[in-house]
Amino acid sequence: MAFTHTIYDNFFLSNEVEDQFNSHLNLQQFCTVDNSLVGEAGMKRKINVYTATDGTEKLAMGAGNTKSIEVSYAEKEYEILLAQNRFEYYDEQAMIDPMLVPVGVRHMATDMFNTVNADIFAEYNKATLELAATDYGFGTFADAVAKLNLEEIEGVNIFGFVNAADMAEVRKALKEDLKYVESFSRNGYVGTVAGVNLYTKKDAVSGTIIIATKEAVTLFNKLGTEIEQIAKNARSETAANTRLNTIFSRKYYLAALTDATKAVKITVTPSV
Repeated sequence: MAFTHTIYDNFFLSNEVEDQFNSHLNLQQFCTVDNSLVGEAGMKRKINVYTATDGTEKLAMGAGNTKSIEVSYAEKEYEILLAQNRFEYYDEQAMIDPMLVPVGVRHMATDMFNTVNADIFAEYNKATLELAATDYGFGTFADAVAKLNLEEIEGVNIFGFVNAADMAEVRKALKEDLKYVESFSRNGYVGTVAGVNLYTKKDAVSGTIIIATKEAVTLFNKLGTEIEQIAKNARSETAANTRLNTIFSRKYYLAALTDATKAVKITVTPSV
């Protein structure tokens, strides 16, 4: 019996993966996106990374500050990364189940999203501004926001990533201080406190909360997703003999903590 299978157009597959990638990851919410990246995997890109020193002091009557907040930057070198995955299927499988290839392609995008998202979150965890706290109360979040040195928080989207196991403790500590704001109702959103929109993040470190604005991390993205499909007439003899098809998808990017003044790491150690 002869099997026939229509090979998907690379342009179609590239758009499908890119659309799924963008729909899964709301990059605009959690980081700055720079689509000007050019180059290939392994190439270096120099980036100015801004940092700031702490300068908040608790003063007695008549006393003044003895130190000031100082901002500086260092040129750091990052390597362009290549995220690639592969999907294989047989002619017979695609003939029996017409949803096989579309579902496989969608998961290629989901899997790529998870990879890139992990790198973005890793950059947030490099936050150099730190706050040691003994509880998850309102004061802890207010003090952390103060370290961001924002002139005003009105209209600024400050978000916080909380480990799923810690979120129950956060809720119990905040009680009525945790307000639900409809405009921030997205996946993982729990509530807002002291201007910080809290999100449950499964891979966040237990006992550690990262608060930030999207200016902290930049995703340098090479526009488009590359697709390479091993077509029937280009298959190796072994693949042709077994009617095996292969699709590769690739994304070039790098994530960098470009402004450490816009991210604070809260470490909570409950007092005994």
